Parts: sequence; C-alpha cells; structure tokens
Amino acid sequence: MNIQTATQTITLEPSDTRRLATLCGQFDEHLRHIEQRLKIEIRNRGNTFALIGDHAAADVAGQLLHHLYQETGRSRELTPDHIHLAIQQSTAGMPMEHYATTTTADSNVTETENAITQTVIRTKKGNIKPRGLSQQRYVRAVQTHDINFGVGPAGTGKTYLAVACAVEALLRDEVERILLVRPAVEAGEKLGFLPGDLSQKVDPYLRPLYDALYEMLGVETVAKLIDRSVIEVAPLAYMRGRTLNNSFIILDESQNTTREQMKMFLTRIGFSSTAVITGDTSQIDLPRPSHSGLLHVCKVLKDVEDISFTFFGSKDVVRHPLVQQIVDAYDAFEQDEAKDPPQ
Repeated sequence: MNIQTATQTITLEPSDTRRLATLCGQFDEHLRHIEQRLKIEIRNRGNTFALIGDHAAADVAGQLLHHLYQETGRSRELTPDHIHLAIQQSTAGMPMEHYATTTTADSNVTETENAITQTVIRTKKGNIKPRGLSQQRYVRAVQTHDINFGVGPAGTGKTYLAVACAVEALLRDEVERILLVRPAVEAGEKLGFLPGDLSQKVDPYLRPLYDALYEMLGVETVAKLIDRSVIEVAPLAYMRGRTLNNSFIILDESQNTTREQMKMFLTRIGFSSTAVITGDTSQIDLPRPSHSGLLHVCKVLKDVEDISFTFFGSKDVVRHPLVQQIVDAYDAFEQDEAKDPPQ
C-alpha cells in the first residue's frame, strides 16, 4: 500500500502562551513523543503547527493536538502518560503502517464506537474513567454480564478495572461482599519457604489487589471491611465447596489455574453474583502451560452468549510505552521460535 506524504497546517485558538507551553511540554517533549509514535514531523511557530508525513497520520496528529489543547484549557497539566494514552485512543482505527506500534483486534472499531459516551466508575475516593475503547467495552461488559473474562498482557487494566467495578457495586448495595481470589502458583519462587499458612503465604501475591482497594476506598475502610468479611482475599483453593451468592468475585492471574480449578471456580457462582476472571496467557507458570484453565475455558465457553470475553492486546497497555514494545517483541520471538524450535 502506498503511503501519501502531505503537509497539513493547523492553528490552535485562542493563542495562549501558557497553554501552548503545556501542550508542547518541556523542551517540546510532548511533540517529540507524538512525532515518534505517529512517524511524522511537527513544526510550530506560536499557535500554528505544520504536520509533515503520512496523510492519515497527519490527520490523527491534528485531531490529537486540538484535543490536547482543549485539555489545557481546563487547567489540566499534561504529562507523558496523558500523551501516551491520548495517542493510543487516537490511533485506534489507523492501519498498522501509519504509526509506530502494532494494532489489535480493537483497531477495527467504527466511528460510532469512537463516539460512545465515556463510561465512569464511581468509588469512594473519586471517579475512574476507562482509558481507550477496549477498557470501555470491558467495563460495560462487566456491568451487564454475570460472568466476564478479561484476557491480555500486563498493564492493560484488567484487574484494576475489575476491582473498581466491584467497589462501585458494593457501594451501590448491588452486592453484599467482594471476593478477590488468586491461584497459589509461584512465578519462579517457592511458597513453601515463606512463613505462615497458605493464606499468609499467598498474601504477598495479592498485594496489587490490596493496593487497588486502598486507592479506591482508603486503608482504614478496607481494613474494617476485611474484618467484617465484607471483603475477602483468599487463595483459589479456599473456594472449593462454597456457593457464592450476592457477591462480586474476581479471579486474578487465572492463566495459572488448571482446567479442574477453573471449572470448580465457575461452578461456585450463585444468585445475584458477578464474576470477573482475568489473566495473561503469555505468562503461564504451570508446569504444563498447555493445561491452563484459562486457555481451555476460552474454547469451551466461547459460544455461550451470556458470558463476555474481552481480549486486550499490546496496544491497550497503559503503562510506559516501552512495555507495549516489550510485549510485541516477546510475541514475535515466540512465534518465530514456534516455527523453528531450538534444537
């Protein structure tokens, strides 16, 4: 496909020195970030910007600059993180050759999807806004389905947003308790050498869940809710034999469940409950990765209409931009290795 190079000129109004400085960033770091990601060149004089490069990428860059300039008018400081996320959302519909990162299944979105009203999750400590179309669809699925799967690489917000939805449901009295569950499988470490019983041994592995709860509810509130068993954090093994009614249950790191454990967990779900199962199939720590319960269940339940599956890709990563490139590099290497396995 031929890529047409063009020069576009945009003028940002009103001309405001402070806002323009915020938009460009220190030493124009924000403009350089946009240039690098969209493979274009940006030249500016005052509030007039020349965008030089591929026609489609220049169009996106123009819309992006207008959007970011509007953000500066709301007294909002722009950080590299804001720029990174704005670029991700702006490039959702661009063909891969037009920008410096790979696309995912979500690149096939329509203009109607881009216009969807922003979903907001309300917690005690403030509102949480899903970033990008994949996160928005994920949150809407969790809010409208009883059983949900969020599958994708690290840094895509799967677990954090699930915890946020659980907190919102609890605050609205839609559920009576929150259960945060994780399989007791080590990522190279040995649980047996850690002090305490199984719950205490697995506690450090549940720290990301605690951190999310603290951010949304506050440390004191979380402690009180745990004491009252309104919030329960437990290893997957503790779920056997239970029936979980009026609950919001999150199974994190589900790629490390066996097929039997996944079936056991799914059959614990009772009336008026919501379950979210999150995992990354590229980080399976089981002795036999092919026996992962997450890989298996995605095939077994794929045609069950009332169960939602949201698949994230590297383009949905909301951490440092290099994380996205790392995920892509590993995927490419593993695909090449599968074609030509080492002797």
